[in-house]
Amino acid sequence: MQQETGQTPDFEVREPAIQAIPFVFNSPHSGRNYPKSFLAQSRLDAHTIRRSEDHFVDELYASAPSIGAPLLLAHFPRAYLDVNREPYELDPRMFDGALPPHANTASLRVAGGLGTVPRIVAENLDIYPGRLPVQEAISRVEAIYKPYHACLRRLISRTHSRFGFCVLIDCHSMPGTTRLAGSSLRPDFIVGDRFGASASSALSDAAIGALEDLGFRVVRNKPYAGGFITEHYGRPRRGLHALQIEVNRALYIDEVTLQKRPDFSVMESLIATFMRRMAEFTENLSVETSLAAE
Repeated sequence: MQQETGQTPDFEVREPAIQAIPFVFNSPHSGRNYPKSFLAQSRLDAHTIRRSEDHFVDELYASAPSIGAPLLLAHFPRAYLDVNREPYELDPRMFDGALPPHANTASLRVAGGLGTVPRIVAENLDIYPGRLPVQEAISRVEAIYKPYHACLRRLISRTHSRFGFCVLIDCHSMPGTTRLAGSSLRPDFIVGDRFGASASSALSDAAIGALEDLGFRVVRNKPYAGGFITEHYGRPRRGLHALQIEVNRALYIDEVTLQKRPDFSVMESLIATFMRRMAEFTENLSVETSLAAE
């Protein structure tokens, strides 16, 4: 994305003074830098287009560096580019011109309007009044998507080399109306591990237990089991674990105004406690028997 002010990068890594724990925290959907050029392309106003954000999730996890782990966060908005997708998961109906032959045009996410370059924001609101040049999608992928994932891979590889295993926590939020299918339960958190494919069951159990001990209602994998990032980077047998953590937005923002609730700092403190407890869980693990060999 062209930076109109010349001051805000597309993403950044907030590093600890020394990485002391085998964790990488990632907030790919909390970006809120909406350049005027992008807003001019859209049919939505500056407030409505924010419906797809994981509002302030980067701030909820801001203490990660202070407990010894890097935090990668996006500044570009999810409505502009979604790095929790394949690199070319694109809807041909959105673009003038032919997509690359390797593009995935038939995924369920593309059909739902939520590809790498999204067609809609929440509540099925179209972002654009018409088609975009195909080069627009390619440029976003080349200029932002690929560097973002290259950065994330470096953080994961460095952590794995240093500790013998790595735990990626992919940090997200969900609407306050989210319910467990067939139930009236509205969870506070959902821990996604791709139904055991992306992380050790011991690690998933520890995350759920830590959150429940803090007083939250927690469910596993339903309705969010994890997106591309969790699926792509989670390789438990190689000591690479990825969990997607969804927090209910209604706990910390007003979902109409999108403003922080007065007790936002309380949620921030509780998530800091959650991160510390996860770090404590990994301190005395045998990598070979407890995580990597499952």
